[in-house]
Amino acid sequence: MKKNIFIIVLTTIIIASCVPSKETYEEKVLPADRLIKKLEANRRKIKTFEGSGVMNIKTPKMEAKASFEVYLKKPDSIKFSIYGPFGIDLAEAVISSTEFTFYDAIKNKVYKGRTDKNLLKKIFHINLSFSDLVDAFAGAVNLTDKLRLKPDNFKLKDDSYMLSYIDSTSAKESIFEIKISNLAIKKYKLYASKGSLLFEGNYSKFKMFNRVAIPYSTIVENKKQKQKVNIDYRSISVNEELPSLTLEIPTDAQVIEW
Repeated sequence: MKKNIFIIVLTTIIIASCVPSKETYEEKVLPADRLIKKLEANRRKIKTFEGSGVMNIKTPKMEAKASFEVYLKKPDSIKFSIYGPFGIDLAEAVISSTEFTFYDAIKNKVYKGRTDKNLLKKIFHINLSFSDLVDAFAGAVNLTDKLRLKPDNFKLKDDSYMLSYIDSTSAKESIFEIKISNLAIKKYKLYASKGSLLFEGNYSKFKMFNRVAIPYSTIVENKKQKQKVNIDYRSISVNEELPSLTLEIPTDAQVIEW
């Protein structure tokens, strides 16, 4: 009888030790306002970013896959280089919030001009603003406009926070899925008023840098215009000193002002 009681007690202790403490779990769960502030603070911790990998762009007009290197100096500078087979230079670009220089190595032509909302559409046939481009390469989602807003829906689902915001002016709904343990933004969706999906971002293969979860794989899609950008990194470094974000252009290159 004593042996049976001992076994029961021992079993109870083992089971209890395997159950996560509710108090510990609840300490990890943040209210919506603190969550958004922490996410935006994490995004702003990334001052410089360097990465290399493979980028795949697919639109109704083109489909291209190439190796690339990217350097970001927030908030307003980005340099990226695109390479073909055997490391052959295809193109380089330096873009700021006000101007850009794009060098087409194949045609030996340089394009210069003011940065506007149509720049990336002209070059890559994709509709992304300068800030969207920076966030796409860094695997981030800008939540600045959500800092003073209360989400229309906020709940926990499995290991994630689920938040949604409805813009009464445009009648669009933004939905975010964020992992509780490391605050990694796994998904972002933007819906139109009638429920049609306009934009989707999927982020995965996270690694922690300065206590910020950064994805090695990013897929952003403009559903309405059937445009998709897939970024897969081989290497990433964060908040380290970067080389000068300038281009070395051949003296015989043709310069075209846009």
